[in-house]
Amino acid sequence: MTIAPSLLLLVVILWPLFLAFLCLLPKLGPRMLLALPLGPLPALAAVFLAPRDQTLSVPGVLLDGGLRLTETGVLFLGGAALLWFWAGVYALRYMRGDSRAQTFALFWMLVLAGNLGVFLAADLATFYVSFALVSLAAYPLVIHDRKPASMRAGVVYIILAVVGETALLAGFMMIAHAAGGTILIEGVRDRLADPGADPLVLWLLIAGFGIKAGLVPLHVWLPVAHPAAPVPASAVLSGAIVKAGIFGLVTFLPWGSAWPISGTLLALAGFGGLFTAALYGAMQGNPKTVLAYSTVSQMGLLMGVMGAALAAGLPAASVLPAVALYALHHGLAKGALFLGVGVVGKARGVARGLVIAALAMAALSVAGLPLTAGALVKSAIKGPAGDFGATLIGLSALTSGLLLVRYFFTLPAPAKSGGPPGLMVVPLVALSAAALGLPWSLYARATGNAPYEAIDLLALGISAWPLGLAAVLVIAALGTGLRAPSLAEGDLLGPAARLSARAAAVARAAALAGRSERPGENGQLLAEIAEGLERLERLINDRAATSAAVILIALGLFAALT
Repeated sequence: MTIAPSLLLLVVILWPLFLAFLCLLPKLGPRMLLALPLGPLPALAAVFLAPRDQTLSVPGVLLDGGLRLTETGVLFLGGAALLWFWAGVYALRYMRGDSRAQTFALFWMLVLAGNLGVFLAADLATFYVSFALVSLAAYPLVIHDRKPASMRAGVVYIILAVVGETALLAGFMMIAHAAGGTILIEGVRDRLADPGADPLVLWLLIAGFGIKAGLVPLHVWLPVAHPAAPVPASAVLSGAIVKAGIFGLVTFLPWGSAWPISGTLLALAGFGGLFTAALYGAMQGNPKTVLAYSTVSQMGLLMGVMGAALAAGLPAASVLPAVALYALHHGLAKGALFLGVGVVGKARGVARGLVIAALAMAALSVAGLPLTAGALVKSAIKGPAGDFGATLIGLSALTSGLLLVRYFFTLPAPAKSGGPPGLMVVPLVALSAAALGLPWSLYARATGNAPYEAIDLLALGISAWPLGLAAVLVIAALGTGLRAPSLAEGDLLGPAARLSARAAAVARAAALAGRSERPGENGQLLAEIAEGLERLERLINDRAATSAAVILIALGLFAALT
């Protein structure tokens, strides 16, 4: 008896869901932390064994949808699976002794299943359910420690997640209707590429995916959610989960069809975030917050490139391989940098030197140091970005360099005794090595060109001046004792919170006035609204209720589409 290799795609999703079910069992649940590295193993196998561009139909499930692994999807899937594996190994030691380890393992597996499902979906139903599962199940990871800052981050996260899911659902329904009721991704994408396609659909999709990917000004959840989550969860949030948004844009944007206005606006928002997020992040005091803004900056770069390519009407073949390769490198390198936050403070002596060296190589690669994998993948995306975009990408080395230097200055001091466990050091080193090596080995396959063809030593030397300027500025600041100003994380959340507080005060005053003047009408209504909002806030802040709600919503989505 032989088993079709394409069935492996189904196992990729079902296996972590099965492990999530085991987390609910009284006897096995407390031990399921040991299974974290096992969750992405079928995905790693699929990267090597599953056929490409063949749809696996799943009758009776999700409106008879299917799974499909594309050449672009394999880079996203492989990078995500590798990061989830090493982050899971890291979590074995990091989460040991945590009273909520069982809950952490449960939602870790659910998010993993959704994350991998996004990269394999061949139809709207499968894609949306997977995407929603990522969004909803990640909430308990964000609020894991139940501290006030975590709960605040959770509220911001879940509000924007719901907004994003709503925009995405509306866009999917509109485009499916316009495409004659088909839910196959290829069909709706072709309809979106038609000259008569409604631009509103495109912008609903950009909004839904942009929130997940951290498109400025829709990014505000990242700088608060990433620092709040445990270190291994932060690593996958930044390195893999935000890539679901990037992959959504990769999958649904109408490549080959010129959208000058929409593409230009997306490019401006993306490239604007590339610089503003990096500068704001360089003024943070928490290393995880610094890295969160770095992710916003780097994802802004990718969205700027895609916006420029969309405006020019470039075909998918000239855009997507480079974007996927850049996303893979960023996910692995950023995962290593996040894991380093939980390791470096426990290391001393030779161990600390090894950790710092691994982090430095990952950081320099992200900044685009010549002859690193980061410089290689940046050279790949400069073509689709156009001349102006390529110039901005080159200049971004300055802000990225300053941002990552700030990261090292915010890392915890070395421990006075002891050292980090090997289970925490090995994943960090492994991800750094993968980030530095894999893009070189995959470059030819992704782009069709040999990597050495992208290396021009003279051009590299000339283009390295922004990174050199960043080094000069850092040295000058150290020599003069100049310190970077400290800004609150969340940037736009501050003004939004003040505006909300003023609105609440006005509402309370109006309620009191209405209660005294017309107690049976406006005043009573406003008082009831205020009371309802307070109950909703208490419900959100309740761990058990929130967890149950997330599970019920996820199950409801599956049931509705079955």
